[in-house]
Amino acid sequence: MPTSENQSPAGGAGQNSYGEGSIRVLKGLEPVKQRPGMYTRTDNPLHIIQEVIDNAADEALAGFGKKIKVTLHGDGSVSVEDDGRGIPFGLHPEEKAPVVELVFTRLHAGGKFDKGSGGAYSFSGGLHGVGVSVTNALSRRMDVTSYRDGQVARIGFAGGDVAEPLSVRASNGSAEGDRRQGTTVRAWPDGKYFEAAALPQGELVHLLRSKAVLMPGVTVQLVDEKKKDTQTWQYKGGLRDYLEQTLPADAVIPVFEGEGYAGRDADTFAEGEGAQWAVAFTEDGAPVRESYVNLIPTSAGGTHDSGLREGLFQAVKSFIDLHALLPKGVKLMPEDVFARASYVLSAKVLDPQFQGQIKERLNSRDALRLVSGYVRPALELWLNAHVDYGKKLAELAIKAAQTRQRAGQKVEKRKGSGVAVLPGKLTDCESRDLTLNEVFLVEGDSAGGSAKMGRDKETQAILPLRGKVLNTWEVERDLLFKNNEVHDIAVAIGVDPHGPADEADLSGLRYGKICILSDADVDGSHIQVLLLTLFFRHFPRLIDAGHVFVARPPLFRVDAPARGKKPAAKLYALDEGELTAILDKLRKDGVSEGKWTISRFKGLGEMSAEQLWDTTLNPDTRRLLPVRLGSLDFVQTAAEMTKLMGKGEAAARRELMELHGDAVEIDI
Repeated sequence: MPTSENQSPAGGAGQNSYGEGSIRVLKGLEPVKQRPGMYTRTDNPLHIIQEVIDNAADEALAGFGKKIKVTLHGDGSVSVEDDGRGIPFGLHPEEKAPVVELVFTRLHAGGKFDKGSGGAYSFSGGLHGVGVSVTNALSRRMDVTSYRDGQVARIGFAGGDVAEPLSVRASNGSAEGDRRQGTTVRAWPDGKYFEAAALPQGELVHLLRSKAVLMPGVTVQLVDEKKKDTQTWQYKGGLRDYLEQTLPADAVIPVFEGEGYAGRDADTFAEGEGAQWAVAFTEDGAPVRESYVNLIPTSAGGTHDSGLREGLFQAVKSFIDLHALLPKGVKLMPEDVFARASYVLSAKVLDPQFQGQIKERLNSRDALRLVSGYVRPALELWLNAHVDYGKKLAELAIKAAQTRQRAGQKVEKRKGSGVAVLPGKLTDCESRDLTLNEVFLVEGDSAGGSAKMGRDKETQAILPLRGKVLNTWEVERDLLFKNNEVHDIAVAIGVDPHGPADEADLSGLRYGKICILSDADVDGSHIQVLLLTLFFRHFPRLIDAGHVFVARPPLFRVDAPARGKKPAAKLYALDEGELTAILDKLRKDGVSEGKWTISRFKGLGEMSAEQLWDTTLNPDTRRLLPVRLGSLDFVQTAAEMTKLMGKGEAAARRELMELHGDAVEIDI
């Protein structure tokens, strides 16, 4: 129950009062300075310099630049110079301020929102105009010079604010270092925001070299004034040369390279979307793996990497089936093919969705189909044109599969006999590899049916649950198995109930991931809570070891019409917030109100097997939340759980609702 403005929640005198004046609005670049870790890496300043380099690379990617020069100055500053179009410096028609000032002082101001035809950047790494404004916010000083339309514009910043107002003069051509066009940005990173002030030289060199590889014909240069050293890169051979230089000499399979991009008449993807790749296979040593999206390095991989893996696996599997190479009893899996693969992958995606501001992982679901759709047919053709190499690759993959299966059999033997009979309603997976196996505890038989049809039968098991699970918070361990649902869960996962102080035996655990999958509504949340209560109270070691997860199915589906270069699509939203964001995006893309259709899933049972796979089961596109204790220890968490789940705790629950009820979103 909400409290009045002048009364503290507990009824005290209001020393901790919470009212309109308690809300603080951060302006300008203050959010970046207060929470830099939300916007960039804070171990060193490389990422804020990379933001400037990425802008220069985007100019080259758009076809407007041929040179990028990075200079490490003796005073600790770094400058990035390009010969692109130069940042516009006229007044913005709406904001009535110089555009170059807005770009560096406003979050979400940039030229890369418009991805349609005629936009300044159709394909770019920049998404939301945050990048270089973060560089400015976390620099003691920044100087920007733009050469454009026969003029030179200069502006200076200090701590993110304008220190030297914009000045514009006529360009003198080659005199005084003037150029015909381009941008120079010089930044002095502020050491107080970073653990180490120096740029890691190795990472910087690797970044610049990779930019040159991904943009054949573009010259990239690094000048170190302290060491009086200059390094220059320009590649004409592209990804193949780059991979061959980094691979060991004894690669089993020579480099397989290719590319594929959507044409103007493509039904599924926008014109120009696609990928370029170079792949090789080795028997020993650590694989070399690098991937990029619109020239942005994605060190944590993402859906484009998954697309490459899927394409390679399907092509190799098809070759093995065609030539009848698979021994009896051996089952091939994607990691058997991918384990020894080294690759460089460069994807072009019109509207990439990254995980976080530093863009280390691509989350765009369509990128998996985009990349695999081009890789698979290209590799199938290559393998059938180079049968000897195809058989060597098949041998590598089959050997890996046999090793994996032997390891699984050894684990099974150690379990011994006397294992309880598995529940009849459990649809088990075929693999016995604990690191791959996962079981979904699914609400309802209908949803269980869709999940059984849509799952990966090799690694995913389904256990449908009928009705509400018992609240086990105050149930004695000896009486747990009176409840059929609890009994089936315990037998299926292969672990006996235990307490937090017990030495639990997890050797019989049958699945590395135990995933709670319920409807995205209030009843589904209730079932989630009941299952989490069961695991916390009677299987706490599973939570400690990181085996328990909550799957997040979508609540809404939006059927969007074709827009610009983008074809018609089905978009999924977890909640009202994501739905609003999707509709805002459609409006920005020029879709008229009412041209889209919104469907709300009443439950998982309404979803087809394909929809359930795409949104909730597919490891490359689903959203799984790991269950952790958080900042509280077991005793503190147990005390809070008693208030929530205890039968005699109505008064404590009422107090919790009075204190925090106004923070709850109600789904009616």
